[in-house]
Amino acid sequence: MTSRQPAPAAARVYPKASSWIGWIAFGATMMVVLGTVQILQGLVALLAPDHAPLALARRPVVDVDLAISGGAQLVIGVVVVVAGLCVFGGQRWARAVGALLAVTSLVLNFALLGDTPLWSLTVMSLSMVVLLALTVHGSDVRP
Repeated sequence: MTSRQPAPAAARVYPKASSWIGWIAFGATMMVVLGTVQILQGLVALLAPDHAPLALARRPVVDVDLAISGGAQLVIGVVVVVAGLCVFGGQRWARAVGALLAVTSLVLNFALLGDTPLWSLTVMSLSMVVLLALTVHGSDVRP
């Protein structure tokens, strides 16, 4: 019976992964999920404006036309999903786009804070986690 000896540490091809890899994967997953939700919100605002939260609000923080808001959410949602998928591949441009869109999401959800307070605070919190993971530890993922 022969036993295999483990390869010495110097023979490793890949460097040891950082403990932040899980947070980066969480950030990328949240980008894909939140981008998908933004796409759905944009479609609801464009196709069924009676069901959109802005149409039911009494006093929005920012007065926005539903067609403009829905179109912006749709486009941003698609970009966030694509960038989130590319963060998994370690693409530097995707981290930059993800960080920029996380800040944009913070601003947009602040504008919607009066209409959907719980959802806006949830998305703002998750956007901050994504921003932290992508900017502070994003280079831990290598292509």
